[in-house]
Amino acid sequence: QVQLVESGGGLVQAGDSLRLSCAASGRTNGREAMGWFRQAPGKGRQVVAGVTWSGGTDYADSVKGRFTISRDLGKNTVHLQMNSLKPEDTAAYYCAAQRDDYGSSRLLSTNLYTYWGQGTQVTVSS
Repeated sequence: QVQLVESGGGLVQAGDSLRLSCAASGRTNGREAMGWFRQAPGKGRQVVAGVTWSGGTDYADSVKGRFTISRDLGKNTVHLQMNSLKPEDTAAYYCAAQRDDYGSSRLLSTNLYTYWGQGTQVTVSS
């Protein structure tokens, strides 16, 4: 099993920035692709961004140019830098990991993510 713990959520104003972090532990091989998802009240879970073991990334269209995903292999952590936040970014944000690295083209494939964190709330006020 792989355990994922998110941190960094909070309440910010529109236009502000926020950085989320996710620490992975447990039976990780260090090569799992990882991603961030979000779920707003009354809506389904939506993929936000993903990063491969080698640093390849992909993003949902709604966050391209505003969010940046990165990973620190040595610390087994993944970050999501969120800039120019909008009220519609308000959601619970979840870190997730695939079982392996299936390449950049599969980073936004929700069904490939096996391990999930408990989530951290991001609220953006207008």
